[in-house]
Amino acid sequence: MIALEETLIDLQPNNEFFIGIDSDGCAFDTMEIKHKKCFAPIFINHFNLQSVSKYATETWEFVNLYSRTRGTNRFAGLITTLDLLAKRDEVIMEKLQVPEFKSIRDWIARELKLGNPALKRAVDETNDSDLSRLYNWSFEVNESIGRIVRNIPPFSYVKKSLEQITNNADAIVISSANQESLNREWSENDLEQYVRFIAGQESGNKKDCFSQAAKGKYSPDKTLMVGDAPGDMAAAKANNALFFPIIPGEEEKSWELFYKEGLNKFFEGSYVGEYESQLKRRFLAHLPEHPPWQR
Repeated sequence: MIALEETLIDLQPNNEFFIGIDSDGCAFDTMEIKHKKCFAPIFINHFNLQSVSKYATETWEFVNLYSRTRGTNRFAGLITTLDLLAKRDEVIMEKLQVPEFKSIRDWIARELKLGNPALKRAVDETNDSDLSRLYNWSFEVNESIGRIVRNIPPFSYVKKSLEQITNNADAIVISSANQESLNREWSENDLEQYVRFIAGQESGNKKDCFSQAAKGKYSPDKTLMVGDAPGDMAAAKANNALFFPIIPGEEEKSWELFYKEGLNKFFEGSYVGEYESQLKRRFLAHLPEHPPWQR
């Protein structure tokens, strides 16, 4: 694996093909435990949502696990959750006023690397109370993940796929998870040897990370993103790359299909077209756009 102090732009091709791989919910079954045991409870505590905790939890899980916004950056996911929560009848009946948090929205809109280091700088520069609240929440989430999330193996066929990938392609991790947890999860499973870089949220968004690593270095039809979220598919599309979906709830079957069929089609040049389109349609069918309480 390339040293973390080097950048994605510094990566030079060793192979003809390039593959970006998401981590949480894609290579590892870590999405559920992180969001249900770490993100959501700490979100309720820091943003004073105890009186509507049931609905806050349900809304958080819909936004971050069970919808088209699955896998979004934690800060963007928080704002989306607050916006949805504020419109829920149950919350309105409780007369709970959800603040706009304008400074948080402004920071998200202007910051290119949505991670704790950039947020800490913004807090130090502005002394803004809402940004400070956001940082304290995110910092505690990371601490909680470090305590709770451990000893989780990769999905079946992940290691076999990585072994096959390294024979023909350069591979990196592209994730919106924090760097520390990514390094720990990949190293404790002895998988970091198969990738040349592990890019977490501190490296930038997925679209930019993919571009920095692959643009101008590989033919677009020889680049692929493997992920479990629409954001992964969007990152691939923005870079004219191909996309292989790991379908939530069907992760084991997805990796088996990737190992036994998808990878070969990618390397042989027969992946693009109806095969990829069919996989994308099936993937999106598993992720609704609108929450069930709005129906």
